[in-house]
Amino acid sequence: MESRKGLRSLIPTGTLSEPESLVQEVPVDRVRPSRYQPRKGTEEEGMAELVESIRAHGILQPLVVRRQGNQLELIAGERRLEAAKEAGLQRVPVVVREASDREMLELALVENLQREDINPIDAAQAYQRLIEEFGLTQEQVAQRVGKSRPAVANTLRLLTLSAPIQEMIRHGRLEEGHGKILAGIEDRRLQLRVWRTAVRRDLSVKATAALVSKLLSDTVPRGTILGGPKTVRLDPNLEEVQSRLRDRLSARVLVHPKAKGGSIEIRYADDADLDRIYSEIMG
Repeated sequence: MESRKGLRSLIPTGTLSEPESLVQEVPVDRVRPSRYQPRKGTEEEGMAELVESIRAHGILQPLVVRRQGNQLELIAGERRLEAAKEAGLQRVPVVVREASDREMLELALVENLQREDINPIDAAQAYQRLIEEFGLTQEQVAQRVGKSRPAVANTLRLLTLSAPIQEMIRHGRLEEGHGKILAGIEDRRLQLRVWRTAVRRDLSVKATAALVSKLLSDTVPRGTILGGPKTVRLDPNLEEVQSRLRDRLSARVLVHPKAKGGSIEIRYADDADLDRIYSEIMG
């Protein structure tokens, strides 16, 4: 809770509510971009309008920065800074705050997530940095960015994807849902095969899940169970249940009937995949 309050204290509540003594004008070239900005590059969408607005009215909300020697490092306001440079501004309004490296990364991540201004791969890499560089757990990351732990775990699973798949998701040419389904395929060659098929046929997330379910079931013939002296054919009704469960969970599901009752086996690739399946089942 203290960390969340600390993050809120870094963000200006608005230009008019900031005491005038806290806002100062500095040369635009004195402000350098944050090393902890999780978003790779600045999206073009909406940038032209922002540039024109700044040309006409200036920057209405000051940038938030921290001191780094003689320079000022940006905490919040990357798009405004880039637009100010493009608009030809020589000076920009800033508010100086104290912030640790972890707070820098957390704030940049939260700011982008709240604006939905970050792609899933960049978000996953930022989560990973919080875990590896600052020792946070998935639960702590989830608390700081306002997400559930399964949501954070699912996003982190995207980093297990092959590089070309990650790039397509980063640039919006493939949905995050496709990525989460593909991440459940352990075999890299099969993963790439499904990815190419999904792209070539322009498959929806649901259709991709169905394709994965079919391909995974090919290793165990559809409608059969393994074990015992011979392969046993499933009842058509149970076969349909097994197929529907596979499609619903995007996982390998096996139904094992017995003389009375039976069991359902759900296989998962790793802890993150287990979190995903748990989330699907528990809602």
